[in-house]
Amino acid sequence: MITEIEDYFSQGCGRCERFATADCSTRLWQPGLVALRRICLDVGLGEHVKWGHPCYAHQGRSIAIVGAFRGDFRLSFFHAALLKDPQGVLERQGPNTQHANMLRFADNDAVASQEALIRAYLAEAVGYADAGITPPKSQATFEIPEELSDAMAADPELAEAFAKLTPGRQRSYAIHLSSAKKAATRVARVAKARPKILAGKGANER
Repeated sequence: MITEIEDYFSQGCGRCERFATADCSTRLWQPGLVALRRICLDVGLGEHVKWGHPCYAHQGRSIAIVGAFRGDFRLSFFHAALLKDPQGVLERQGPNTQHANMLRFADNDAVASQEALIRAYLAEAVGYADAGITPPKSQATFEIPEELSDAMAADPELAEAFAKLTPGRQRSYAIHLSSAKKAATRVARVAKARPKILAGKGANER
């Protein structure tokens, strides 16, 4: 995966064999992705790479992340449970996603036509960050580590696969990741666990 933000807009995320080729999804949606980047920066968000994608943050808290796929490109929000979504435009990453958290675009010109709406949703998310407001705790019997939640927000395939795991297998990953004291170690463990999650296996299975 890439580690430099400019590489995403010039070559892609580095997560598949289409990286740095004309067939990369970022090439298809480059005008729209650049427009999303401009809006995020215009509203004062900080920019960095997370999971190979442009991530935008405020007050040390992740606000939104950009992603490109074969059929569309997206702006996905962290802490989406807080967003009121008065326009009803947020979509779920998949049928098992708990909260609608993304704006999906299938036309590069759609970003410009929806810029006012995008800015409003970003401003709402920033307001929660400023106030230190977080979503209510999940009713699950275990808490999913932030690093895994962030990874799933940026990776719909991973989110779908994790949602299909049995509660016991999900819990095994929560325990495995939470046992690491450093965030960098937890991030590395998530990346290493991804193939097993996609295969439907628990953290302790071979």
